[in-house]
Amino acid sequence: MTADRDAPEEIVWQGKYIVARKRGRWEYVSRARGIRAAVILAIEDGHVLLVEQYRVPLGRVCLELPAGLVGDDAGCEDEAVETAAIRELEEETGYRAARVEELGEFHSSPGMVSESFTLLRAHGLRRTGPGGGTDGEDITVHRVPLAEVAAFVAARRALGHAVDVRIALLLTGAILGES
Repeated sequence: MTADRDAPEEIVWQGKYIVARKRGRWEYVSRARGIRAAVILAIEDGHVLLVEQYRVPLGRVCLELPAGLVGDDAGCEDEAVETAAIRELEEETGYRAARVEELGEFHSSPGMVSESFTLLRAHGLRRTGPGGGTDGEDITVHRVPLAEVAAFVAARRALGHAVDVRIALLLTGAILGES
């Protein structure tokens, strides 16, 4: 591994949002321009907010926690992760958080993607609209009782939907409680 770690990094291809890189024997993808992601855990009144949308790389609908990019718009490169989380939660779900609490930085597929995400817990949720995302996102919002998450996920899988790895936090009970 030392040879790979010390090898020079090459950019194989670069697009607007991602960069394919190579270092030694490793090929991996990273976000362009230092863009980060925020993932929002919105649990209140014994329910969790989940979203689903079609994901081109998977070729099917995927069930996920609400999430979005931080600082991806021109002129907003210095956007705070908390600001992005509140904005993305409202855009995607139609719920606005009074505040968010940072739970840490995580990596979902470190052998293939260098991207990390910050997980934030939303508190003080207030419904402001229907959600559904911005133009072209076509997001479906689900408010699921915590006690029914496992059955809900199983039903989505039965429909052929993919399930984002972060849903495992809910399935294992690693994240419990209400705000």
